[in-house]
Amino acid sequence: MQLVDIGANLTHESFRHDLADVLARAASHGITRMVVTGASREGSEQALALAHEHPGVLWSTAGVHPHHAIDYDETTDARLRELARLPQVRAVGETGLDYHRNYSPRDVQLRVFEQQLAIAAELGKPLFLHQRDAHADFLTLLKRYRDRVPAAVVHCFTDTREALHDYLALDCHIGITGWICDERRGTHLRQFVREIPADRLMLETDAPYLLPRTVRPQPSHRRNEPMYLKHICEEVARDRGEPVEVTAADSAAAATAFFGL
Repeated sequence: MQLVDIGANLTHESFRHDLADVLARAASHGITRMVVTGASREGSEQALALAHEHPGVLWSTAGVHPHHAIDYDETTDARLRELARLPQVRAVGETGLDYHRNYSPRDVQLRVFEQQLAIAAELGKPLFLHQRDAHADFLTLLKRYRDRVPAAVVHCFTDTREALHDYLALDCHIGITGWICDERRGTHLRQFVREIPADRLMLETDAPYLLPRTVRPQPSHRRNEPMYLKHICEEVARDRGEPVEVTAADSAAAATAFFGL
């Protein structure tokens, strides 16, 4: 059983001392391919560097997360266009809107999101998307560009059934993380994850964040890492009412096609 982790923040400082071990543990659990998330200009550069260092195992995305939208300038825009043209960079993002934290003003988030939508449209790249507490504005902007980009994944989906079907109606893929394992916040996802078509469901850890709360025993350091994708797959398979081998194969096939791995 082999899996693809479509969203791992392996540039995070917590991985600097043991990344080789992290990748080895991932491989031992069947996670042999991973997409490293770029969430800022610097982070996108670092993600690309990791993809260069681990060809055939790691790929990357290039984008600016809404938390960092306030830092987006002409130099950033130009550099993202350069990065997005490179073969190791498989999607534009992480980009979108986050009205939960509002680390960047909403008007700035909207402008920067649209600028990155335009990059994906111009270069024909898939989108790696983030949305939290901003569904209406996010959907409005995404609709303007959806038919101009080859594919789009709403990463780390945590929203409602209604939002899910809004995205499916736009032929978006859906990324499911260990959020589904959180009895405090993710129980609702278990009720409708089976409604995601098999060819549009992808799995991700969002490591080092969102360690699945159902992992036993819980690691003392509380850091999530790609090896736990297998656990997420098992939980999702149970909620979908299908063998774990089916969920694994379908999600890996969807990720392989989406990112052109």
